[in-house]
Amino acid sequence: MRIGRRRLLGAFGIGAATSLMAACGTINLSSDRTRTATGGRRGDLIVYSGRSESLVEPLIDRFAEAAGVRVKVKYANTAQLAATILEEGPNSPADIFFAQDPGGLGSIAHFMTPLPDRTVNQVPPWARSPEGGWVGISGRARVVAYNTDKLTESDLPDDIWGLTDPIWRGRMGWAPINASFQTMVTGMRSVWGQERTREWLEGMIANKTGFYPKNTPIVAAVGSGEIELGLVNHYYLYRFLAEEGVSFPVRNYHPRAGGPGALVMVAGAGILDSSKNKDNAARFLEFMLSKTAQRYFASQTYEYPLVNGVPTERLLMPLEEIRQPSISVNDLADLRGTQALLRDTGALT
Repeated sequence: MRIGRRRLLGAFGIGAATSLMAACGTINLSSDRTRTATGGRRGDLIVYSGRSESLVEPLIDRFAEAAGVRVKVKYANTAQLAATILEEGPNSPADIFFAQDPGGLGSIAHFMTPLPDRTVNQVPPWARSPEGGWVGISGRARVVAYNTDKLTESDLPDDIWGLTDPIWRGRMGWAPINASFQTMVTGMRSVWGQERTREWLEGMIANKTGFYPKNTPIVAAVGSGEIELGLVNHYYLYRFLAEEGVSFPVRNYHPRAGGPGALVMVAGAGILDSSKNKDNAARFLEFMLSKTAQRYFASQTYEYPLVNGVPTERLLMPLEEIRQPSISVNDLADLRGTQALLRDTGALT
């Protein structure tokens, strides 16, 4: 489900050029933009993006136009890109790592260059690296998407531990290979401990939870009645509602008792120490934190903006009403430990 050019123009609106100039400097509309990262020259910008192309390509294109910078993007799973950076080490050609979740960012934190206070202080303390190595760009909440023809919110358990009850056998879907799911499980390990998290995973497996490759097909399966509920990020539903209309029979449930299933994660970005284009990289981060870009995330991808003065999309539950667990972003960095647990339980093969 791609975001079309007409929707892109609507997102930026008339007068956006002023904001773009403030964030990026000179505008060069003839800028050459490419999306394959195979190495770069000084003056280019190479972005390793764990955010999907359909979500962020319009913004990256807009930055390239506004800043007069040739941007090369390598799109892949956040965990895969983090592993690539770890393998490349100080020889990585990347300037920016734009990750889907704080776990991926934390796993390569020692390769990040400290950001200035004026950058990181634009977002709340929970949405940035305590060491200043990366900054949150947008917020994403974990939810239970449920079929409204078959369930009401009152049918759902207070927290996702209740999904291990045998009454949910064969009625659910999850995406264990998805980076956001893995971050949620990392949060479980922080809140519940290793053994209780193992019990939850084994209970979900015993309940024949259906495997899906990512969030979008889970929401589609809930909507079709193939399953009755699924563990996803909140914003996928709103993309379906925009395309299918309000009759689409799926809604989000933020667990009323909170816990790891109500985790609010940040997609964020940082500059690699090895970057050869740190000035352009800094301009990229400033653009992503500009009100223009933050409005795009709010209105077009239905994520939570992190910068003061940018309203949340009215359809979303306000952040302050979500009973998210208190978890340090540093506690979400151990993706390898989570992946080992997922493999050990058979949730990930």
